[in-house]
Amino acid sequence: MTANSAQADEPIIGQASVVDGDTIEVAGERIQLSGVDAPEGWQVCLDEKGLDYRCGDEAASALDAFLAASRPTRCELVKRDRYGRFVGTCFRADGKDVNRWLVETGNAIDREEHSKGVYADAQATARSAGAGIWRSQFGQLCPAPPGRVNGGPTC
Repeated sequence: MTANSAQADEPIIGQASVVDGDTIEVAGERIQLSGVDAPEGWQVCLDEKGLDYRCGDEAASALDAFLAASRPTRCELVKRDRYGRFVGTCFRADGKDVNRWLVETGNAIDREEHSKGVYADAQATARSAGAGIWRSQFGQLCPAPPGRVNGGPTC
């Protein structure tokens, strides 16, 4: 599929490259992973010892390794967002749901207002296991204000 012919009702299949922890690019199209929200690359979280770590970079690296383990990636698209990216759910070649994996490993949170709770069980599992961003003080991070997707920190 070429980028010019991509429609929301057709899946996009190809080798995925990671833009950030919840956005990938496949066949020249940026795809925002539906129903999940990962920290931005510049975001800092506190680890179990209360020390800063770049949780956004960590989420993106984990996603890259997960996708590389089973290629190609297939994305079922829903719509385009206000930034022109497709929004969808993606799957590795082995059938694993990428969006769900991000939440259940603690590399992203469930965006309930968009997912309608589809990933609530995955988030509860990650939180109770202290996985990823849930391993310590996730609530204490430098937040990404709405509309500041590619911006830097405000704190």
